[in-house]
Amino acid sequence: MSPESRESVVEVPDRGPVPRRLSLDVDTVRDLVADQFPHWADLPVSPVPTPGWDNFTFRLADDMLVRLPSAAEYALAVEKEHRWLPELAEQLPVPTPEPLAQGMPGAGYPFRWSVYRWLPGEPAAPSTLTDPMGFAEDVTDFLLAMRGIDPTGGPQPGVHNWFRGGTLRTFDATARDALARLDGQVEVRLAAAAWDDSLEARWDGVDTWFHGDLAAGNLLLDRGRLAAVIDFGTCGVGDPSCDLAVAWTVLDLPGRRLLRERLGIDASTWARGRGWALWKTLSNLANDLEDEDEHSAGQSRRIVDAILDDFSTST
Repeated sequence: MSPESRESVVEVPDRGPVPRRLSLDVDTVRDLVADQFPHWADLPVSPVPTPGWDNFTFRLADDMLVRLPSAAEYALAVEKEHRWLPELAEQLPVPTPEPLAQGMPGAGYPFRWSVYRWLPGEPAAPSTLTDPMGFAEDVTDFLLAMRGIDPTGGPQPGVHNWFRGGTLRTFDATARDALARLDGQVEVRLAAAAWDDSLEARWDGVDTWFHGDLAAGNLLLDRGRLAAVIDFGTCGVGDPSCDLAVAWTVLDLPGRRLLRERLGIDASTWARGRGWALWKTLSNLANDLEDEDEHSAGQSRRIVDAILDDFSTST
């Protein structure tokens, strides 16, 4: 199927309502573990410093973690991860989460949940990227390996991964709402032009594996180099350009150039990747400003500036 015909038959999916997140405490996690995995009942359970949004994460002893979805929509990824992570791990160049057990609803908690082996490392951040080019090479190697995995039977875009790998038009309303909220804060006309450009960029329709959320917090470092990639809840097969958002959100300009050259990214794919980075960062920036979070807003502004600079030089 040609890119034009593929695009013409794609329906823009309905993302549905905002997930209704529940709360969770250590005592409930201890009860779940003790009831369903009694051989771990005496192990200590403790929350991690940054628990995440889609999932609550707790340490189980020193070498395991318990990961529990915070809403019904996020729980859709549990069985997917248990099915595909072992297969993906065999073909990727760095460690990825290793499922050890799958829990069932219980102790007042309504969803399936997981026990994984703990992966050491510190999340990527400007202060931890002591070797930016080496890190960019590592990320590129990961993406090359991910794209080389046979996509046959892999999970297509859907609610389970918030339509990563599908059409960017799913997020058009979100992006335009953020632009309206950011009037006077960013170059709105230029940002709108960059967004429109990404929407018009066609995909060839060839399904490819993608991670879906290569955010800094999901890239673990050891001495400045990529040591592990975590949180495959948004993984799937489809348009892999969603993974290119990392080029602007985490990498610097030389690293961005290295990634594009080594992956052989054409102009259309690059534009879609730029769009994935843009819609999310615009939304984050609008929320940061409303929350008066100056630190996060500063980070988001830098990313938006990098995206718009890239767009300006490409046109």
